[in-house]
Amino acid sequence: MIKNILVILFTLASSTMASMGSYSINEKLNLDSSLSIGNIKVRNSSSFTFPSNNSIESLYKELNLINKMDFTTFYNAVSGIKKLKNVKEDIITIIDFTKSSLKERFFVIDLKNKKTLFSTYVMHGKNSGGSIPRDFSNAVNSYKSSPGFYRTENTYNGEYGYSLRLNGLEKGINDKAKERAIVVHGSQYAKPKPGAEKLDRSLGCPAIPKDISDKVINKIKDGRLLYIHTNEKSYIQKSSII
Repeated sequence: MIKNILVILFTLASSTMASMGSYSINEKLNLDSSLSIGNIKVRNSSSFTFPSNNSIESLYKELNLINKMDFTTFYNAVSGIKKLKNVKEDIITIIDFTKSSLKERFFVIDLKNKKTLFSTYVMHGKNSGGSIPRDFSNAVNSYKSSPGFYRTENTYNGEYGYSLRLNGLEKGINDKAKERAIVVHGSQYAKPKPGAEKLDRSLGCPAIPKDISDKVINKIKDGRLLYIHTNEKSYIQKSSII
């Protein structure tokens, strides 16, 4: 009797192992193709082949970003997707605050199709500095920018027109974004004026040119990652993601 039971258990175990053998290890870890965060549907890595370290460098070169942003900036941003897990993986927004505001430093990148969808100007908080922001804050009414990783959420029409809410994902760094009403929105002042030494600044929001803001927001909304890059030591020391 005991012998018969052991034979049955062995047969069932063999069958289970055989059925799992048809999947790669990544597929086994990603059998559930999606998960929900609030009312946002978020795809996991089964819908997108996340690049290895070497592939990130290859992707950086393929996107022709060499003269647009440092590799470290791109690497930190893309690596954040893998670490955070709870964001869509197809499109990422990278804001490079190591660059002058007179240069394009707001990038929307389609990782799946390997395309740069938008490359444009972006404003930073008026109390964060002149052309290059160097002073950051998470405090309400600081009128400063906050670096780090954000998840985009829903859109709304407000004081600045069509806008996109941001959820700061780094505690003590940018997690008061909602309380501060830090959003992506359009501004007629987000393009350099002839002879200007710096771009006009915001109250802390990453404001972009009004003529493309609606299109950009519609591409990056609903659970995608937005990363604001800085080399400031205070952020690098505090962040648990980069």
